[in-house]
Amino acid sequence: MLYNIVVKHISRENTMAKKLASDIKPIEDVLTVWDVLTPDERQFVKNNHTVHFYNKNELIHCEGDTPTHMMILAAGKVKVYKEGVGSRTQIIRMLKPGEHFGYRAIIASEPYNTNVSAFESSVVYMIKSEIFISILKNNNAFCYRFLEEIATDLGASDARTVNLTQKHIRGRLAEALLLLKKNYGVEEDGATINIYLSREDLANLSNMTTSNAIRTLSNFVSEHLIAMDGRKLKIIDEDHLRKISKMG
Repeated sequence: MLYNIVVKHISRENTMAKKLASDIKPIEDVLTVWDVLTPDERQFVKNNHTVHFYNKNELIHCEGDTPTHMMILAAGKVKVYKEGVGSRTQIIRMLKPGEHFGYRAIIASEPYNTNVSAFESSVVYMIKSEIFISILKNNNAFCYRFLEEIATDLGASDARTVNLTQKHIRGRLAEALLLLKKNYGVEEDGATINIYLSREDLANLSNMTTSNAIRTLSNFVSEHLIAMDGRKLKIIDEDHLRKISKMG
């Protein structure tokens, strides 16, 4: 039944879409606040959510759009970013399955202030904004969970702002590599970060030019801190990377 729901909302049917559609978990296993919903609220969400497939690099929403849905990443990887001065991109954060997004603008009753796009083929659960707000207003436990999430995100944002503006290039890149490992884990070898990242995206995540990112990565390789195989990045000496990140 879940497969049929997903395919109904896929914009471009292809092999990857069908594979994702058959592999993703039901919304009750992905929505982290499911346990605080009442039985009626759970059934209402199950009956009224939609599932959408996005191809790699496809926009999910744009800065300035009016928010219409609270979203949960069901599968894949998504990046949240802004276009800065001279159209330079700054990646704000990278999302992993189970994380909510799009809800801040709904609560604030304002347009989105960031862009969100699929970093790879991804599946997103969507709950209409009026349903989200209704549950938020009538379920105190649900509301408190989102207050905790907003507070946590704000604290992380404050720390990241300081790190991106005060750390040197090596410290910023080391921090980005550790963040990617924390968010997405590693492959079976226990060292290769489970994400394929272009040098441009890594630079945008670390607040530096692509050329600086390439040069610093090469230095990390020569110092035997990491190894590279195309877009694959393997962390060899995590302790040393943490020292570099901490020292800035």
